[in-house]
Amino acid sequence: MTRTITLLGATGSIGASTLDLVRRDPSAWDVVALTANCQAAELAKLAREFGAKLAVVADETCLADLRAALAGSGIEAAAGAQALVEAASRPADIVVAAIVGCAGLAPTMAAIEQGRVVALANKEALVSAGAVMTAAVRRCGTVLLPVDSEHNAIFQCLAGNDLADVRSITLTASGGPFRDWSADRLAAATPAEAVKHPNWSMGAKISVDSATMFNKGLELIEAYHLFPVGLDKLRIIVHPQSVVHSMVEYRDGSTLAQLGPSDMRVPIASALAWPRRMDTPMPPLDLAAIGELTFRAPDEQRFPATRLAREAAEAGGAAPAVLNAANEVAVAAFLAGQIGFTRIAAEVANVLDTYAAPAPASLSDVLAIDTEARLRARELTEALA
Repeated sequence: MTRTITLLGATGSIGASTLDLVRRDPSAWDVVALTANCQAAELAKLAREFGAKLAVVADETCLADLRAALAGSGIEAAAGAQALVEAASRPADIVVAAIVGCAGLAPTMAAIEQGRVVALANKEALVSAGAVMTAAVRRCGTVLLPVDSEHNAIFQCLAGNDLADVRSITLTASGGPFRDWSADRLAAATPAEAVKHPNWSMGAKISVDSATMFNKGLELIEAYHLFPVGLDKLRIIVHPQSVVHSMVEYRDGSTLAQLGPSDMRVPIASALAWPRRMDTPMPPLDLAAIGELTFRAPDEQRFPATRLAREAAEAGGAAPAVLNAANEVAVAAFLAGQIGFTRIAAEVANVLDTYAAPAPASLSDVLAIDTEARLRARELTEALA
């Protein structure tokens, strides 16, 4: 049976992996809409290939290029923030929300408000607007399927079980490219070194987040909203091989773990096919070839990001949104060579210490907090520079 799909963020790494799966079984999918930031030529190429009804660029200055690239195709072209929301609102069996950062908040909320199935790959949505979005999910009867490998693993391990029976949930972390580096060496880490993840192929921002461990901190907050067992039952463990993606321990002493290759097509396939399964090009997992699986506690002295994230989750209110916004600004400053690697966490901590706001009650509140936190983070960056 053919299903309809909208992909928000078609030209990013999640988008590429999603479309790879769609490409392998094109008769199973009817593409409603594809969106991108400003990659007009690439978006048009994908829209033509997959027969999308609508293509949207977030940057309105790219609309002319998109229309030119789609000329004669019959595919509708649009641009701007409202066009993204409109694309997310169009009827589709599943919407894959993969726009990075707070730019994805409004379209993700629009998809949620349609009361259908949303495959969430934008962790910032739940980090910044967790209470607002989960309330909308309940109100609209939306099925929210996590796409992050860790959260998708937890989702699979919880299938058929009761949250009341959960003793703990453990998110695994690779530790990133710097997991064995000394504090002195971390201070001199370069952007080129930070984006070289040992296990995963990801974009620059998320690769830096993995290097700082902020990625795992953000995932902790996301898990807090997705799986409401209490923050005290959420744990993080460093697992360099990235074979075990998460674990759920139950009250009877049983621990269920989800294992798989370090390829995002596996959790994406789990979400696309839910509640069934679908084929992927992944070879069988060869544990004998892997040889060993190791685990160790995270070092919050060298990598304070997970501690900062847990403290923000405990504080609640605006704190997670402030943490996310400050981190995005700090990572951008690091990638631009404006601040050092260890200053990322320091800058986030400073913004959290100096900016407090009332708990957001709506998406507009969240966006206002995000804007102010970014302003303060940029001011701090400029002062350091």
